[in-house]
Amino acid sequence: MHFSSRLPAFGSPNPLSLELAKRRAKGEAVLDLTLSNPTQAGFDFPDEAIRAALGSAESLIYSPDARGSLAAREAIASHHGHGLRPEDLLLTASTSESYGLLFKVLGDPGDSVLVPSPSYPLFEWLARLEGLRAVPVPTWFHDRWCLDFETLEKSCDERTRAVCLVNPNNPTGQFISRNEWRELTSLCARKGLSLIVDEVFSDFPLEPETDDLPTALEDTYPPCPVFLLSGLSKAALLPQVKLGWIAARGPGSEAALEALEFAADQYLSVSAMAQSAAPSLLAQAHALRTQVRARALQNLQSLDAWLQFNGSCSRLRVGGGWSVLIRTPAKTGEDLALRLLGEAGVLVHPGYYFDLPGEGYLVLSLLTRPEDFSTGLESLSQALGNR
Repeated sequence: MHFSSRLPAFGSPNPLSLELAKRRAKGEAVLDLTLSNPTQAGFDFPDEAIRAALGSAESLIYSPDARGSLAAREAIASHHGHGLRPEDLLLTASTSESYGLLFKVLGDPGDSVLVPSPSYPLFEWLARLEGLRAVPVPTWFHDRWCLDFETLEKSCDERTRAVCLVNPNNPTGQFISRNEWRELTSLCARKGLSLIVDEVFSDFPLEPETDDLPTALEDTYPPCPVFLLSGLSKAALLPQVKLGWIAARGPGSEAALEALEFAADQYLSVSAMAQSAAPSLLAQAHALRTQVRARALQNLQSLDAWLQFNGSCSRLRVGGGWSVLIRTPAKTGEDLALRLLGEAGVLVHPGYYFDLPGEGYLVLSLLTRPEDFSTGLESLSQALGNR
């Protein structure tokens, strides 16, 4: 049987995945410090209100709209603010589907998108599955991750169609600065590129700085086409509901939304249940997001206390999101992660999963229950030889 060349060459899992599978096959406990599923993190969900929203009578009526129901788009526009209108939005089944639709509409097979790195590891496959190339463009680190505009511009060619930006970044947690935003939108306008901005973590600011851009929607009239992505997966801590959205601004946004509407109309993948529930789910989500921020800040406080007794390690500032980067003296982050899993049953992600430059980076989830987070840090001390 022939399979598309857009698919990966399926082979052996990486060493960390193999070790994890071995432990689970033996029934051995795993303390997961990579947890990214909020529904399994022990938060206090308003169960009855969520079930009531998902079970509304409105969801029994099928009234398809390729852009998504007006009521859902009105609720999303209100959630974001900054003058966003319902007519600026198109609903999708997920942020990944949002990328897929945008890649379909903005490029032809063989075209490319630029991705400042380190960043979200699925860009390569989301682009490849649409016949596009995701071209990583390294950022440089000096107290913060900085876009390398010279390299970005040099990476553009006649087949480049867009720049993909995650704000705040996953996994670095850093917001783009307002100065960088102005320079980036200017570059995109000059090169005729669209700017895709993934802001799924923007509702979770933790350690912002004065010049951080909290949302691309601050720029009411960007000089280039800007597509902002988000969804209920993070905004309401409900990844299982499967509702995302694309907000379009800037030159050509109306034409782009028409093209996206045509593409979405071929699938009509957004469920009526998710759309009818969206206004209620967004209205009650603030309390859930408050729980997440409180836990993330508590875990950062525990990490800072731990760092006082583990001076060979350091962490990077977390502007927002659910992850924290730890720099360790280990020769490789993968070796340290394997040792942690093999000796203590503690799972962390090595930095190379996210194309972090250099060695010794570990990525930990701030969603982890505080008691598990502290236990995992103690195991890390032992793995580093500090206990």
